[in-house]
Amino acid sequence: MEQANSFLVLFLAPVKEFLEDDDVSEILINGPNQIYIEKRGKLQKTNAAFASEPALKAAASNIAKSVGRILNDDNPRLDARLPDGSRVHAVIPPLSRCGTVIAIRKFKKDTLSIEKMLSFGSLSDDAVLLIKALVGLHKNVIVSGGTSSGKTSVLNALSSFIGNDERVLVIEDASELQLQQEHIVCFETRKADKNGNGEVSIRDLIVSSLRLRPDRLVIGEIRGGEALDLLQALNTGHAGSMSTIHANTPLDCLFRMETCALLSGIEIPLTALRAQVASAIDAVVHTARLSDGSRKVIAISEVLPLKNGEYQTQDLIAWKTNRITPEGKVEGEFVLKNRPTFVEQAAIAQLQLPQY
Repeated sequence: MEQANSFLVLFLAPVKEFLEDDDVSEILINGPNQIYIEKRGKLQKTNAAFASEPALKAAASNIAKSVGRILNDDNPRLDARLPDGSRVHAVIPPLSRCGTVIAIRKFKKDTLSIEKMLSFGSLSDDAVLLIKALVGLHKNVIVSGGTSSGKTSVLNALSSFIGNDERVLVIEDASELQLQQEHIVCFETRKADKNGNGEVSIRDLIVSSLRLRPDRLVIGEIRGGEALDLLQALNTGHAGSMSTIHANTPLDCLFRMETCALLSGIEIPLTALRAQVASAIDAVVHTARLSDGSRKVIAISEVLPLKNGEYQTQDLIAWKTNRITPEGKVEGEFVLKNRPTFVEQAAIAQLQLPQY
């Protein structure tokens, strides 16, 4: 970020230096006297502080007003995207017991490309071949991982392999993705107003998008009942779509999709739902933030047909940690695991795969 948003600097003067530091990715304010930052993937406490709790609360309230939102006793939570693309979430007392809590995830103007991920050691050449084949074969891919593991950045990188001749519809709660294709149509959800009216959810936008002739759907993140709408879309001809979800492992990703689909309120037998999940999702790209702060694609897994009603996955490639140095650096390697089931499809499409 070349320069932090002017009104952010105005309202959050005590953390100005962090707002303007390109190496700082997140600023975490836990009340007026406890401020942490994430810098180069590592969390560290700072000496910065606000004059008082009222001053911090006023700053949060002013940020909300600047983006047309309300933060007060009746609306004690703020989830907003700032004009520069940064995301802010705030919670005020009495919900937060330590005072006003603000988390700022800064927007990076330089998109994380596949080339940069390779240079950072976030993935390997073999992983790139697998990803390129998955996208080229129009496989439905879910990027899973924990909070701040780099899911959105990886989804951005995956999307770089989508051809310019395809119509891509992007749906997000807050616009973060930076797709580079020519034919992109972006949608963003809308919160309800102070009277509870006017909300437009991801579910609503998925339904609309299916009537707009998409070649691919790219959903920023699956959190709830929209999972069922997405599964039905993927099972009815919208191949090659992508999304992200919070999950601990590739297998857990499928259970999370199942759980989110159940939140739709539509009654569906579990066996039928599992069949939809296993049929709709072809592969899971799993990300993680390691103990040294580095972020990696630690597994690319293929989703196999159900076996006795249970999900099955097989790792195509996975990260193996060999040791942690005295300085705390994680060292290891990417290891090829199982041959994909789509080897023949890739050969027909003249897409190269790793040598297993």
